[in-house]
Amino acid sequence: MLLLSILTAAVAPGVSLLTFLYLKDKYDIEPINMVIRMFIFGALITFPIMIIQRGLMLGLGESPFVFAFIISAGVEEGLKWFVLYHIIYNHTNFDEPYDGIVYASAISLGFATLENVLYAILEPSTFGSLLMRALLPVSGHALFGIIMGYYLGKAKFTADQHHKRMLILFSLIQPLFWHGLYNWIMLIVKTKWMFIIVPLMIYLWIKGLRKIKSANSRSPFRLVRREEEINL
Repeated sequence: MLLLSILTAAVAPGVSLLTFLYLKDKYDIEPINMVIRMFIFGALITFPIMIIQRGLMLGLGESPFVFAFIISAGVEEGLKWFVLYHIIYNHTNFDEPYDGIVYASAISLGFATLENVLYAILEPSTFGSLLMRALLPVSGHALFGIIMGYYLGKAKFTADQHHKRMLILFSLIQPLFWHGLYNWIMLIVKTKWMFIIVPLMIYLWIKGLRKIKSANSRSPFRLVRREEEINL
């Protein structure tokens, strides 16, 4: 019974955040089976990520910068981006800018959820520690997914090829930078890190919510919805 409670507490934050982002799709909500599939893909890449990270730690060492930006953020965001770009970017269901946010967040939160479950099973966990992980690492992965998906969604519906390539690059570089910065702060600030991390998370959530609004505002289905309202 205790194990079930711990697992529920570990899974709930990721599922709740994904549900929130899924329901933010105003104009053409995605097929739930596709979102679940991307969530599962995100969970499955947890194991290759762990193997690659272990190999890099043995080869590159564990200095704060290397660990924060290359071993942790570089590998995690790189594999999440790889799945997003190669599996869903050209899919027919990816038909409006906000879809990038939905699918990127599903992959990101799939990874974060399994990581959280493994943490809950392998480490001594309390409700407080799981709540802290929900507010910081899991929430952080959701934010990195929003940033990644925003730029990839923008890229897909941009006609200019040079601008498209820049946006695709941004879809990898931006979440990698913010993820690395988060990790680096957590590694080098031993005490009172909350005074830096909490404002950073608030800033990223403000940016994330603005990106959600912006992506929805560029949906081609927005015009269709308005035409239907006029006809009514």
